[in-house]
Amino acid sequence: MLTIAYIGNGKSTNRYHLPFVQKVKDIRVKTIYSRSASPWQPVEGITYTDKMEDLLTDPEIQLIVLSVPAKAHYQLAKDCLTAGKHVLVEKPFTETAEEARELFSLAKEKGLFIQAYQNRRFDSDFLTTQKVIKSGALGELLEVEMHYDYFRPEVPESVKEFSLDTSYLYGHACHTIDQVLSFFGRPDHIHYDVRQLLGTNRMNDYFDLDLYYGSTKVSVKSSYFRIKERPSFVVYGKKGMFVKATKDRQEEDLKKFYLPNHPDFGLDLPEHYGVLTYVDENGVYHEEKVVSEVGDYSRVYQALHDSIVLGKEKLIQDQETILQIEILEEGIRQMKEKQVKRSLGQKKFQTLFFSF
Repeated sequence: MLTIAYIGNGKSTNRYHLPFVQKVKDIRVKTIYSRSASPWQPVEGITYTDKMEDLLTDPEIQLIVLSVPAKAHYQLAKDCLTAGKHVLVEKPFTETAEEARELFSLAKEKGLFIQAYQNRRFDSDFLTTQKVIKSGALGELLEVEMHYDYFRPEVPESVKEFSLDTSYLYGHACHTIDQVLSFFGRPDHIHYDVRQLLGTNRMNDYFDLDLYYGSTKVSVKSSYFRIKERPSFVVYGKKGMFVKATKDRQEEDLKKFYLPNHPDFGLDLPEHYGVLTYVDENGVYHEEKVVSEVGDYSRVYQALHDSIVLGKEKLIQDQETILQIEILEEGIRQMKEKQVKRSLGQKKFQTLFFSF
């Protein structure tokens, strides 16, 4: 049995963690820490506290899950490791790659486990797309497009200054970039297009990253201003293509408080299935629906238990997490650099204009 606790008692803990950890029979949630009262219904059998030492000094608690804003991850993870606790950290893991390296080094020094909670590796749309690629029906892979869109203009419009806390790249590319790295590995090179659509120093509300693997290009694209979402995945090969229009449905069910204890939780219906179109080795044209794989975020917790208790290899490798943060950092760096160049260019133009 692995005994765990949570720091944070908000939407993330109650919607994206507890319903899934409760599916793993060999994990026990003992305590949840929060500085203030939460509107979420207390779970029977769990102790709630506003004292951090209740977690850090409890010899029964082996692992602490950080489900708090990203800016708090580094220091809290360091405090937990120093107290001798294993740690699972929500994404983005840290704000900088240097912080991530330091945490992994400290964990190794103390013989402890620390890992990012990359549950989106077990999205049904991503698992189904992997299945299609591995089948070989598409032939040589040429291009993959991954979209994570919203139509929520009120979000960027309400944010008046740029910060990493509200950055769309940090908050959402941490899902899709991890999916790319987990399946394709380290890219040869990356082209970045990270924007602030509402203007200088406003929220980063758009990104479009192209990751190159030989002749294959994998594009990760997201925007807050898509009144109609683009397909979740579009995959092109030399022999065909695959389109998965709809996203994984686990989040949709969770928002309705329809939980994983239902047998049809998160399952795609036939109208959600992706469409595979290809020409076979005999030149025969095919177009068929592909039954979706079953998404299940509890697989992260099962893998976590197996690593800590049974000594199995970590599901999310340290270098994958560090590389992901490096990519996020570089995207923001390039965005800021372009912002400065535009500002300098405008000043130069004004100087030339008024000199006439």
